[in-house]
Amino acid sequence: MKAPLIYHPPETDPLPVLFVDDALLVVDKPAGLLSVPGRLDQHKDSMILRLQDVYPDALTVHRLDMDTSGLLVYARGAANHRALSKAFEVRKVLKTYEALVWGAPEASKGKIELPLMRDWPNRPKQKVDMLDGKPSETLWELISQDDGHARVRLTPVTGRTHQLRVHMAAIGHGILGDCFYGSDESMAARDRLCLHARRLTFAHPGTGDMMEFASSPPF
Repeated sequence: MKAPLIYHPPETDPLPVLFVDDALLVVDKPAGLLSVPGRLDQHKDSMILRLQDVYPDALTVHRLDMDTSGLLVYARGAANHRALSKAFEVRKVLKTYEALVWGAPEASKGKIELPLMRDWPNRPKQKVDMLDGKPSETLWELISQDDGHARVRLTPVTGRTHQLRVHMAAIGHGILGDCFYGSDESMAARDRLCLHARRLTFAHPGTGDMMEFASSPPF
């Protein structure tokens, strides 16, 4: 049996709420904080529970990995939860991430289409499986490069668990500080996962107006 995760979530006082109205909340989650409670009692502290202390009607719509920072939208009430969840399901929400990766890609942009599935003996890790994996697609674009690493913009077309992390590692450009995927060098290059949910664009569930939120990466 694997040892339980050592969990020391950061403080969020005040709560990192960027926007709130009667329908939804948008927050800028710090790295190291779970989006939703884990299975063990010591892993219950999470962004959603902290929000519900102030906004009892807040409901989870999507998630970020514990070590990924950046933008999350939460619904307020069941009707708004259904509408926002549907928008994610039918890919009406544009999500853009920024990352630091090992090495410098030869091209300025590209598309990764590698099917993914759970790596059961090593869960929660995922892996590329060309036979049984689920279709997965990531778009990437080079922003800049410097000193053996590159800054890239990542757009997940599908939303598989750890998709961006596995895909970038699979093409030889592991995200810096990723303790699961990539090379020994990329894992040791930073003391945090250099992956940040930078931009969210979606229609307001009540008014239908397009909303766009941005957050600068802390790396």
